Amino acid sequence: MKVTIVGCSGSYPGPDSPASCYLVEADGFRMLLDFGSGSLGALQRHIGLYDVDAICLSHLHADHCLDICGYHVARTYGPEAPYPTVPVYAPADAPARLAAAYGMPEEPGLETAFEFVPLTAGSYEIGPFVLTAGLVNHPVEAYGFRVTDGTASVAYSGDTGQCDELVKLAAGADLLLCEASFVEGPDLPPDLHLTGRQAAEHAAKADVGRLVLTHLVPWNDQATVLDEASGGGYDGPVELARSGAVYDLA
Repeated sequence: MKVTIVGCSGSYPGPDSPASCYLVEADGFRMLLDFGSGSLGALQRHIGLYDVDAICLSHLHADHCLDICGYHVARTYGPEAPYPTVPVYAPADAPARLAAAYGMPEEPGLETAFEFVPLTAGSYEIGPFVLTAGLVNHPVEAYGFRVTDGTASVAYSGDTGQCDELVKLAAGADLLLCEASFVEGPDLPPDLHLTGRQAAEHAAKADVGRLVLTHLVPWNDQATVLDEASGGGYDGPVELARSGAVYDLA
């Protein structure tokens, strides 16, 4: 399994990265975890525009899903259109919400390009992968993911505050992509985002092989985020996410 960080900026695209998007590949199958603002352009550095086989959206905030709208244009009006529909695993109101974002009536909506599959907590067989979704702590319906191809596994927090479900999803994973949107400070809102320290605490409880801090909000000092992770009790390798970074998981 190969994991490529397409975008890792939190809340909006930053100067060095689009918003959230992660490419997971195995056996020639290509699946996206989130498709946030600006990620469609950067994705084309890694795979062909029409090579996406499945998309999983953790939640429907713009920085995790909005480039679905641009991708609809590519798959609907490209030179060899219409292209086969791509399955999109997402919260049940995704078709209506994304059609509204595009400025299209709910019918036909975006379903000329995508086949929406309502996402709930549980496991899904998607190509060579088993994807397990679990509800995490965020102001809207939001999921964390675990993906395995039977030999390796990656966990992705999506957006979450402190959450036991994330520890379950990440248990023993080779790689944890964990959000670290906050820096330590007084009166941080609960059930919204994690600090670097809290991300490391989750990684320690889950005993993951590697922790990559992601959803990095551009106005934060990222060196501070990484430094705060050292106080979370995790003794494995820790690094900041970087657009274009690739992880080959045995």
